[in-house]
Amino acid sequence: MAYQAVILDVDGTLVLSNDAHAQAWVEAFAEFGYEVNFAQVRPLIGMGGDQIIPKFAPELSHEEGTGKEIADKRKELIIKKFGTHLTPTNGARQLILKMQSVGLRLIIASSATSQELSVLLKAAKIDDLLSQDEATTSNDADASKPSPDIVEAALSKLNIQPSQAIMLGDTPYDVESANKAGVGVIAVRCGAFDDSQLKDAIAIYNDPSDLLAHYDSSPLAISRL
Repeated sequence: MAYQAVILDVDGTLVLSNDAHAQAWVEAFAEFGYEVNFAQVRPLIGMGGDQIIPKFAPELSHEEGTGKEIADKRKELIIKKFGTHLTPTNGARQLILKMQSVGLRLIIASSATSQELSVLLKAAKIDDLLSQDEATTSNDADASKPSPDIVEAALSKLNIQPSQAIMLGDTPYDVESANKAGVGVIAVRCGAFDDSQLKDAIAIYNDPSDLLAHYDSSPLAISRL
């Protein structure tokens, strides 16, 4: 069956933001007296605050009290401090244009909040190509990746079956989330996860530009013959 849609991760996939997210967590935790270093949190980027906060402060919840304050501070840092310095991944815009030109429906599935997503899409230079009407965010899911919630929300919004969609992501949490929802994943290495961590993807490319260069032999093109 030909794919009808591509579910898009944003952080690390379309914009080089994974390091910024890790640093934002370090600074947000520090503001409330928790010592978390970059090397500890960086491998967890791709998960949302509901997953990350309990790993370093099991007594806290991202929904209330100090845990919520930490989560809110991290979001503020991304929006006001780091967001304006982010750059697109190589070929992000060109790949989006290619997929749109062949009639694929595109939808974002991100653990970011709506406010963050606006900043990220602008940084990725695709805010004129994809809107928040074509997105599912943390507001649409009870749990972030690697839970399947956000991918299932995207499928629901598209009103299609898992077999009719494929996901583009950069973290093992994207792969796990999508696979739990019955969706295959094309992974990119630009999020700085290695192939062993992305091994359950159906294909792996360096970045969107690499996928675009090999588009005709990629799962996207093969599926549409």
